[in-house]
Amino acid sequence: MTRDTAWGLLTKYNKDSFHLRHALTVEGVMKHFARENGFESEADFWGLVGLLHDVDFEQFPQEHCRKAPDLLAEIDAPDELVHAVCSHGWNITVDVKPEHFMEKVLYAADELTGLIWAAALMRPSKSVQDIEVKSVKKKFKDRKFAAGCSREVILAGADLLGWTLDDLISKTIEAMKTCEAEVDQASGTN
Repeated sequence: MTRDTAWGLLTKYNKDSFHLRHALTVEGVMKHFARENGFESEADFWGLVGLLHDVDFEQFPQEHCRKAPDLLAEIDAPDELVHAVCSHGWNITVDVKPEHFMEKVLYAADELTGLIWAAALMRPSKSVQDIEVKSVKKKFKDRKFAAGCSREVILAGADLLGWTLDDLISKTIEAMKTCEAEVDQASGTN
């Protein structure tokens, strides 16, 4: 499966620019985490998981992570990718637990990237390049801010990884910094 094939499937079922930007962001974040944690040879695969993790969300929100296997079958996605995509809905929409380190990273970083991006948009720069952990933590504590980003999932993800919340936020900010320019270009927001 190629990235072009994955992108084709994603854009077949997702048209909203917000969802596409989120997919691109999570793709970049996952690649960064792969490289930073000794999985360099798997970085492209981790990126595909990130890109496709919400493939079913826009058109099938009530079946999120349950409809994904059917959609991913259209491109003959390997079982490992299907499991990873579904596992980010653990204890939310499905009972597929994140087992592999990559799945735990996706589970932990998915919601957090949304919170960090929302916090960045509040800054004059509208960029993650100058955002700090303390700013994100302040927004994290304000449950009305980016209310759709589950704090419980973020905390459970940090716990799955054995990281503190500060570590997860810091590492995710750094990952987002590495891919922001590429995401801006790909999503037409630069």
